Amino acid sequence: MFEQFFENNKKWVADKLDIDPDYFENLSKGQHPEYLYIGCSDSRVTAEDLMGVGPGEVFIHRNIANLVVSTDNNLNAVVQYAVEHLKVKHIIVCGHYECGGVKAALNPTDMGQLNSWLQTLRDVYRFHQAELDAITDQQKRFDRLVELNVREQCINIIKIDHVQRSWYRTGYPKVWGWVFNVRTGGINDLGLVAEEEFASIRKIYDLKPLG
Repeated sequence: MFEQFFENNKKWVADKLDIDPDYFENLSKGQHPEYLYIGCSDSRVTAEDLMGVGPGEVFIHRNIANLVVSTDNNLNAVVQYAVEHLKVKHIIVCGHYECGGVKAALNPTDMGQLNSWLQTLRDVYRFHQAELDAITDQQKRFDRLVELNVREQCINIIKIDHVQRSWYRTGYPKVWGWVFNVRTGGINDLGLVAEEEFASIRKIYDLKPLG
């Protein structure tokens, strides 16, 4: 059942070697990406394709609804490694319209094991309930929750100790919020300035006094 995948791989290898005979030798020497991308696990949304980049250019973490949860050891390990060892200069949180996880938050139901994970999304809805409930068009409300979720996850990124330590030491990483429009293929930059977002909540989350 996987024969086509292996055939695709052979063609991909051959294509890369036709362009650069040393491609895989160079790739094996290590990675030096400047970007950490945190996106959704949705099979329609692949970071390399939508940004037009190749292997080694972006460090990637994906989960359902691109959440940044403080108790998620997987996420925290990725962020720490990216910031402390790879020295990434930019962290991108990228959501996408038509996200199933976000839709589940708009239409709460018992989803078993997913309930605890989706609680974070439902909290985003609660934080912005007045704005969202005032949107009468269901599609527009859905899209707006996608955008607000990205904003909240960007704020969650700047709460992380590894990020703050690097930020105060080097001025990096910068944090960006994007939404991929699966209906058009375009990327929307939400125009978030994480440093300004952090300034308003610094007295609550700032870890600088802890060294």
